[in-house]
Amino acid sequence: MTRKRRQMKSEIKRITVIVAVFFVLALNWFVFAIAADLSETAIEKIPAEKWPVFEDDEDLRLLADAVTASITYYERLPGEKAFLYGPDRYTARVLGAGLRRFRDFLDTGPEPAAIDEFIRENGSVYAHHESGRLVDILFTGYYEPGVSGSLTPSEQYPYPVYGRPDDLAVIQLSAFALQCGPKTLVGRYDGREVVPYFDRSEIDGGALKGRAAPIAWVSDPVSLFFLHVQGSGKVILEDGRRINLHYDTSNGLAYKSIGKYLIDGGKIAAPEMSMQKIAAYIRANPGETKEILHYNPRYIFFKTSEHGIRGCINVPLTSGRSVALDQGVSPPGALLFMESSKPVCNETGDIEKWIGFSRFGLNQDTGSAIRGAKRADLFWGSGDYAEIAAGHMKHPGRLYYITIRPGE
Repeated sequence: MTRKRRQMKSEIKRITVIVAVFFVLALNWFVFAIAADLSETAIEKIPAEKWPVFEDDEDLRLLADAVTASITYYERLPGEKAFLYGPDRYTARVLGAGLRRFRDFLDTGPEPAAIDEFIRENGSVYAHHESGRLVDILFTGYYEPGVSGSLTPSEQYPYPVYGRPDDLAVIQLSAFALQCGPKTLVGRYDGREVVPYFDRSEIDGGALKGRAAPIAWVSDPVSLFFLHVQGSGKVILEDGRRINLHYDTSNGLAYKSIGKYLIDGGKIAAPEMSMQKIAAYIRANPGETKEILHYNPRYIFFKTSEHGIRGCINVPLTSGRSVALDQGVSPPGALLFMESSKPVCNETGDIEKWIGFSRFGLNQDTGSAIRGAKRADLFWGSGDYAEIAAGHMKHPGRLYYITIRPGE
């Protein structure tokens, strides 16, 4: 055997070993993920005598808008596409028809008692259970931030808002191993192999030069960071024009909470933690800005649109109605009923107290920090109150899934 053939045989053997190891690791990872899911909570049907009172504290016109958005989502799908609600199976056609019936009812301007009666006569109610008990949900909030900016860089606006980089690659693992399911990896090709994409520190250091075009430039790195956390927002130009930013993709790295980092470092007490507290601390300690922000390696890339914020099922989000859930454990587009707490603010924008609320919502979005059945993120819209509510909300509550029987 010639030396060249021996080298070729050795190279083939090396590649075969690498591929085999990759498949084994991918399969083990998939089995682990399934085991984790099986140990999670399960959706169960709730008997009518255990249903909550269906009272709604918000404008029903906004609810009708959100219901219409989910109807649009179901109408885009094949009519027989199945959605599981615990032991029950519904098709997109049936769910859409049920929501149309509910929207028609809302259009009559019903009294509060009539809403509860309608659900009891025409609905089925489900919720996540764990060991036979209804699961407590941690509710947080998010909003659509507005950031002052420019289309060109300057001393006033030195921080770029990036679009998707040209060299960013999204790898569908199912294309290599069917056992992996719909899982993806994000990386870049460095000339020899695919490696993880640049982290936040590397990107802030200039790693994207020549790789990604800035959509706009903003003045404040803290506001830009929270724009990443929210996943969408607006850049408000000096002439009053607004650029709608939507999540496009990320660098694929795991989200790490800078709030927890500041708590663990003794910088902010846990009971006082909020988005506003984080921003105030960083601005009062500018020398720590990079250290704090770079703790979270995850970086978001945006795309623009003529329309406002949209959720992961590609429908417009509705203030106070759209909810971000883990779409892997919660039926997308579902009608929800939630119970939690909301802030009451005084004229200066300070929170005076928290009061309980209940209302209907729709499952229309998700988020990198929303994992499992015990987390829900309520979209508060835009404006001062939305920012306050989203920044401070971290309260327990209950979440129910509702299906409506289609009309005759």
